[in-house]
Amino acid sequence: MKRFKWQNIRLLLMVFVMVFLYSFAINRNEKRKITKIEVEFQGDNKMFLTHEMVNNLLIQNLKHASTIEKEQVDLKDLESVLENHPFIDDAEVFTSEDGMLITKVKQKSPIARIVNNNRNFYVDKNGSVFELSNVYSARVPLVKGIIKDEFKKGFVGTLNEINKDDFLKKNIIAIEILKDGGLKMLTREHDFEILFGKPILIEKKFKNYKAFYQFASRDTLLDKYKSINLMFTQQVVCAK
Repeated sequence: MKRFKWQNIRLLLMVFVMVFLYSFAINRNEKRKITKIEVEFQGDNKMFLTHEMVNNLLIQNLKHASTIEKEQVDLKDLESVLENHPFIDDAEVFTSEDGMLITKVKQKSPIARIVNNNRNFYVDKNGSVFELSNVYSARVPLVKGIIKDEFKKGFVGTLNEINKDDFLKKNIIAIEILKDGGLKMLTREHDFEILFGKPILIEKKFKNYKAFYQFASRDTLLDKYKSINLMFTQQVVCAK
């Protein structure tokens, strides 16, 4: 009986010591000061931002950055600050055991550059617009004209279709939005215009264009045309 009681007491003491040490370690960890800020860019997008720019943004929102304790850092608030930046799509902020503030940043990825009434900005895959960067200029199609609300979804869909297709992404360099909402495109290697029409039946039109391009390039006919009309989805109409 005494042996049983002693074993229980010893077990309780061991549990108490473990809880004490764990609590001590947690408290000590939380009391650690932020020793360093590390910024990691996610994905392979070119840099609209530099490490220094993100680092400065974090420091501005950390009071006494060199002396602040880990438990005093509002990680969600820092993430919110970063995600409100025009070039940042997503951000994750956390601390390491040794007091390092680690920030993972995913930058926005433009699919076109819009020029509209002296305004110049990028648009991303979701149709959100954001300003140009002084650090890097993205190589994306240049778009001129006014995007009507009724065609916005189709217009963004057209840009996304170009962006995800290697052939289209390489060749289509400019788009003009016409008054009726139709699209006129220019290519990198040829002088003809692509009359795309309104942004509907997008995949079908581009499928027709790529099939025509493959056929015409074999007979060196492409440079003879002034326009390629894709508005008739059952055929491609060319004009010399």
